[in-house]
Amino acid sequence: MRDALLLCAVDPSIGGVLVRGDKGTAKSTAARALADVLPAIDRTPGCAFNCAPGQPCEQCATCGDGGAPQASAVPFVTLPLGATEDRVLGSLDIATALQGGRRAFQPGLLAGAHRGILYIDEVNLLADHLVDVLLDVATSGVNSVQRDGLALSHPARFTLVGTMNLEEGDLRPQLLDRFGLMVEVTAPREKAERSEVVRRRIAFEADPAAFHAAWHGAQQALRERLATAQRLLPDVQLDDAMLDLISHLCCEFDVASLRADIVMHKAARAMAALDHRTRVTPDDLRSAAQLVLPHRRRRKPFEQPGLDQSRLDELLAPPPPPPPAEEQGDGDAGEEQAPETPGDDAAGQVFAAAAAGAAPELRVEAAGGQGESGRRNAVANAARGQALRAVPDREATSIAIGATLRSAALRQPAGGDGIPHGTLQVTRADLHRPVRVGTNANLILFVVDASGSMAAQRRMEALKGAVLDLLTDAYQRRDEVAVVAFRGEGAELLLAPTRSVERAEAALRELPTGGRTPLPHALQLAMETLARAAGMLPPLLVLLTDGRANVPVQAGGDPWRETLALAAQLAERRVPALVIDTENGYLRLGRAAQLAQALGAECLALEQLNGDKLALTIRARLSAN
Repeated sequence: MRDALLLCAVDPSIGGVLVRGDKGTAKSTAARALADVLPAIDRTPGCAFNCAPGQPCEQCATCGDGGAPQASAVPFVTLPLGATEDRVLGSLDIATALQGGRRAFQPGLLAGAHRGILYIDEVNLLADHLVDVLLDVATSGVNSVQRDGLALSHPARFTLVGTMNLEEGDLRPQLLDRFGLMVEVTAPREKAERSEVVRRRIAFEADPAAFHAAWHGAQQALRERLATAQRLLPDVQLDDAMLDLISHLCCEFDVASLRADIVMHKAARAMAALDHRTRVTPDDLRSAAQLVLPHRRRRKPFEQPGLDQSRLDELLAPPPPPPPAEEQGDGDAGEEQAPETPGDDAAGQVFAAAAAGAAPELRVEAAGGQGESGRRNAVANAARGQALRAVPDREATSIAIGATLRSAALRQPAGGDGIPHGTLQVTRADLHRPVRVGTNANLILFVVDASGSMAAQRRMEALKGAVLDLLTDAYQRRDEVAVVAFRGEGAELLLAPTRSVERAEAALRELPTGGRTPLPHALQLAMETLARAAGMLPPLLVLLTDGRANVPVQAGGDPWRETLALAAQLAERRVPALVIDTENGYLRLGRAAQLAQALGAECLALEQLNGDKLALTIRARLSAN
């Protein structure tokens, strides 16, 4: 983690660092500490755009006045998850507009991060509309603003540093590729190392000034090392043989993005500069590859990023010398050996999942705009999202500044130059609110039949494959998922609601099969799980079963009648549902279809999930309030 941050300090054009790892592993601490060791930059005091000396931004009145630049700390700007688009991009300067009726630009966070660091904690939870903004600016290095009657642009080149916890879900591939480097962080497993971390932390809390003084020398030495590396970087050479090796590594590890080749070139040169060398070595390429390639390999959903270290060593090793001529011949060495017969891995009752196909797409029509951001439900009047237009609203809690000021300006008398006399007066009659469109996530509860009625190996493989396909869709749309499995004498909550669909995938792969079918127990547990999560996210119940219930909840009860009664209760609570009928064979009872009717749900046969393009709309029968 420290090496990756230092490489970006040496060459900011690398594109930043994504730090992934468990909570409490000092990810944020390391990111914030980077700004303290970066060499100072020259900027004019009071400049909101952090203009480079001699290159003032067109909109910057401070640098345009010819102020003398001074050495200043590198900007470190934190982008909060709840930031509005106006705050990130910049917006109309309200004070100037109210006082003089003149349009002026109020710089946003991207302007403040120019020539510095833009830090995003829990970057994987950033709203999609802000991710789109970052992608545009990260590509061009220029922030273009077209809003509130303003049309302007300014430089915005920054080092993007993001931290995240994988339990909360992954990043969009487009944004993931924008991070030049990625590193996985885990807490130390050595007792001595952990105790030293605690010792230093306690020492800092007890006397911060003394702690800083004790480490001032080491901090200054690191700062000087970075400054030397920055000066040396233009002289570092990477020859054509090394460049060919970079391309070879990217091809062998199946990396699609050409950005990987470029970033590895820059990272290897920065690594040599950090070691005060002017020539790149294979060891530099090895270290760079471990930071550049893992998050860019083509991966299936749920496959964790990473590199095969033995394969990397093999690709970087020099080719072996050719064998002597006398050892070459037409002997048995060239004959193909018969492959070894694998052992019987089918022992037990845990079946593998069938090969995944195209992920089915589930859409849920939602009535409201509340809930966490996601990518499944398109909702109008969302609390967060892209602003489409502004409408009058005397009781507006979120105000569309531009439309409100225009309304006030048109209502008051204007002078000959078209600008209102005096101070602009804004009343409730002028208030406008933005109409936003956004997308929300869902809580998808999978209820999976693992009973003996599903114990046929090929059938259970198909079932698991279907669930994993559905999990792929949830993964891509940043939903929360939960898993209930039922077999034997009861049902079990395998996974409480979480955004970590990787954990759901692991739980399903290890799901054993066998025993009776306690279907009413599963519906009862599903109802309790949804009740505990009520009000958080719109729910979607996905039930995979053949409907052959044979274990009652009440002693002596009828399990099928109990199943229908619980299904009716779920229907009364207006829980949108999908029933996937897993029944096969010549004689079919059709119980799954009856269950779907009681739930008011769609019903599909398991075979229908094998289509390449299944798009199913689950209609949410949400109450008006």
